[in-house]
Amino acid sequence: MSTVHQQKTSSSRANNVWIEGITTVGLSLILALGIRTFVAEARYVPSGSMEPTIQPNDRLVVDKISYDFSSPRRGDIVVFNPTKTLQAENYHEAFIKRVIGLPGEKVEVKNGQVYVNGSPLKENYIEAKPNYQWGPVIVPANSYLVLGDNRNDSFDSHYWGFVPRNNIIGKALFRFFPFNSIGEFHRPVYVSSYTKN
Repeated sequence: MSTVHQQKTSSSRANNVWIEGITTVGLSLILALGIRTFVAEARYVPSGSMEPTIQPNDRLVVDKISYDFSSPRRGDIVVFNPTKTLQAENYHEAFIKRVIGLPGEKVEVKNGQVYVNGSPLKENYIEAKPNYQWGPVIVPANSYLVLGDNRNDSFDSHYWGFVPRNNIIGKALFRFFPFNSIGEFHRPVYVSSYTKN
């Protein structure tokens, strides 16, 4: 009698361990997917369009929630879904660029410099001065002008236009790989007469 009871207890414990394990794994997956869907997610960068700030093969964490409470700001590095123009050209993967022009602003690129509302933008994070002329253009409402930090080797707004607010997935927070480059991305401080910083 005692032996049978012990076997049932052992069997129950083994079943409980399996149930606990499956429950733990299941909850972990649900939490991971929930976090990825609503809060943050990891992203891999395949190109050099954001050099020197972000290198090819860097892995980043993207904050997906802060733009629910605030608007993108100049200098933010954002990840966004392709615009309709890009989708029509068969681009389906997310892009990563830096916000330069905000809704309603006039943006122009000339003489190796970006101008916003007629004032030059001081940018100490770019790979090289832009070697092209572009604009002036007015950024539409609820849209953003984005450029790569590697200005002369970036497929960005000066080619295909503006990013609608709804296309923005989130803001790049920090790099977690490679390990020797772990760190946050800080938004530049722009010293100028802009009213929208």
